[in-house]
Amino acid sequence: MLVIGELINGMFKDVARAIQNRESDIIQHLAEEQVNAGAAALDINVGPYSKDPKADMKWIVESIQKVTDINLCLDSTKADCIEEGLKVAKSRAIINSTNADTDKMDTIFALAKKYDAQVIGLAMDKSGIPNTKEKRVELAAKIVAKTMDFGIGAEDLYLDPMLLPINVGQDQEKTIIESIREFRQLCTPAPNTLVGLSNISQGADTRSLLNRTFLTMALANGLTAAILDPLDKDLMDALITAELILNKNIYCDSFLEAYRKK
Repeated sequence: MLVIGELINGMFKDVARAIQNRESDIIQHLAEEQVNAGAAALDINVGPYSKDPKADMKWIVESIQKVTDINLCLDSTKADCIEEGLKVAKSRAIINSTNADTDKMDTIFALAKKYDAQVIGLAMDKSGIPNTKEKRVELAAKIVAKTMDFGIGAEDLYLDPMLLPINVGQDQEKTIIESIREFRQLCTPAPNTLVGLSNISQGADTRSLLNRTFLTMALANGLTAAILDPLDKDLMDALITAELILNKNIYCDSFLEAYRKK
C-alpha cells in the first residue's frame, strides 16, 4: 500500500509557523522523519491561513527536495497553488484533488496531463458527500470517465470515497468500505483507492485504535493508498501485518523489521 505522510500541513501550528518564518529545517525534519518511518510520498498543504499560497507551496516543495527526492502529493483547493508546486517538483507528483464536478475535473486533469501527474478524485460534487454507496460509485465512475477523456491511465487515479468521522458518520463507515471494493471494479486496469485515514477518528479519544482498525478492514477490501501519520508505530505495524496476512509480503519471524529495512 502507498503510504502518504500527512504531517506537513499548515493546519498544524508548528508547520504554519515554519512556513511563515521560512524555517526550512523544521519542514525538512518532518519530511525525513516520515520517510524513515515508511512513507512513500508526502502530502503538502500550506494551510488555510497562508497569505501567499503559491509562494508558500513553491518554498515547501523546494525545501523538501533538498533532503529527499520522494514523490509529493500537492494538496490545495486552488489550482494555481497546485501548479506552482508542479512546476518545481522533481519527482512525479500527485494532485490532491478534484471532485466530480465537470469544471473542476477539466482544470485538474489538464494540469495532470501537462505535468504527467497522478490525481486524487473525491467521490463528491457540489451537493456534498453522498450518503449511499450507489451515489459514491456513480461519482467515481464519472471521474474515471474524465480520466480516460484526457488520456490518463486509471492506474494514475486514486479514488477517495470520503471517509467521515465516526462520531458523526458511524452509519457511513461500512458503506465507505463497500465503496472502496466497488471502485476497484470500475475499469481495467483498476483505479487506485485512497482515504484520508485520520478523518475517521477526528474528535474521538481512541484515535490510533480507530485508525488502524479501519485501515486493516479497508486493506482487505481493496484500499491501495492512504494519507496517514507514519510516525504512529502501532498504525504502521498494523498495516505491515495486514499486508502480510493478505499475502502481499513474504513471512519471516522478524517481518516487521524486514519490512522497515525494505
